[in-house]
Amino acid sequence: MQAIKQTHVRYLILLMLFLVTTINYADRATIAIAGSSLQKSLGIDAVTLGYIFSAFGWAYVLGQIPGGWLLDRFGSKKVYALSIFTWSLFTALQGYVGELGVSTAVVALFMLRFLVGLAEAPSFPGNARIVAAWFPTAERGTASAIFNSAQYFATVLFAPLMGWIVFVFGWQHVFLVMGGLGVLFSLIWLKIIHSPRQHPMINEAEFVHIAENGGMVDMDQGKAAGGGPKWDYVRQLLTNRMMLGVYLGQYCINGITYFFLTWFPVYLVQERGMTILKAGFIASLPAICGFVGGVLGGIISDYLLRRGHSLTFARKAPIIGGLLLSTTIVACNYVDIEWMVVGFMALAFFGKGVGALGWAVVSDTSPKQIAGLSGGLFNMFGNIASITTPIVIGYIISATGSFKWALVFVGANALVAVISYVVIVGEIKRVELREPPAGPRHDTEPRLTQAHS
Repeated sequence: MQAIKQTHVRYLILLMLFLVTTINYADRATIAIAGSSLQKSLGIDAVTLGYIFSAFGWAYVLGQIPGGWLLDRFGSKKVYALSIFTWSLFTALQGYVGELGVSTAVVALFMLRFLVGLAEAPSFPGNARIVAAWFPTAERGTASAIFNSAQYFATVLFAPLMGWIVFVFGWQHVFLVMGGLGVLFSLIWLKIIHSPRQHPMINEAEFVHIAENGGMVDMDQGKAAGGGPKWDYVRQLLTNRMMLGVYLGQYCINGITYFFLTWFPVYLVQERGMTILKAGFIASLPAICGFVGGVLGGIISDYLLRRGHSLTFARKAPIIGGLLLSTTIVACNYVDIEWMVVGFMALAFFGKGVGALGWAVVSDTSPKQIAGLSGGLFNMFGNIASITTPIVIGYIISATGSFKWALVFVGANALVAVISYVVIVGEIKRVELREPPAGPRHDTEPRLTQAHS
């Protein structure tokens, strides 16, 4: 009897995650691309623009736990669709602030950026939940790496496009175009995204393959009617040594990311004497290397799993190796030739890409009862770096008058992440939560502590 051939609906789901994350990061970058023209148009100073830049980060961090809870309470499909629609609407509305008086426009822009951050909060925990539901353990590293690498792809694809829109049509149109694109995508999302058990395109062979190899296929089935976040569950995660090590590692990895997103172009202009135009082009090279490294890290991790290595080794090896490679950023302090500076920067970001497997680890470790909340907590700790890193580097440059110690600080972040994974994390396995005495019955089903050994 011939075996029924599997469908591959999970790859369509992964494409949707990649596309939505690309839009997500492009919408974050709109303000940076439009910033200079917007500054001239509204007549605002650099400090005010800095505050407007920061609005997203504060809201994004604050929204992680509520966003994760909403995902667990109402499921990935509905909450994520609402998230895409809402952040896109707030993005589009930023195009109209020029119609207001200067002081009103500044307040409106700050509030709209804040609301974009709040609305985007469920996005990455949502990605991790969907990957945990749709992918077997041995495919999860690659899947997580692909959606995570969309952040680099967004820079490479949309930065030139948005720059062209600002140049030809004016800064307002960047917000209108990107906001409209997101609203349209939210409708496509509702049509294509379903849980594995309910997807109209999946066949039994693919469903069984996912379910029998570690996929949490019933994550969104029979949602509990419970109230707010389960704070006892959160407490258990915050007292779990493995998870604390993972949180610290992600904070440090994001510290490297936010150097490249904020201070890197300034470094090229002020420290290395490049023109703005040249710096803009060169800043995209590490993004390309980060994208390649990011996808490669996931492929290497899943290859190690298929070769029979433990989940712990398969995840930690690319993380530790990649982040050790990131410390080469410090070598830029010892070279003067331009191509060598760019080469070390590109190598550092490639290594950071290889090592950025945190979301795969979250999909591997999150308790099934609160997969969204667990992802939210992880993303909250990681994105505190979006607030602290630009500020710390600013103080270092102000105090020393140079970027030398700033680069040492970035390299130290990579080293601390390595130490965290080597010393603190220990064995990577799914966290088993202790239920509160009056906990709902369906949350007490046993679950394998480790999907692959």
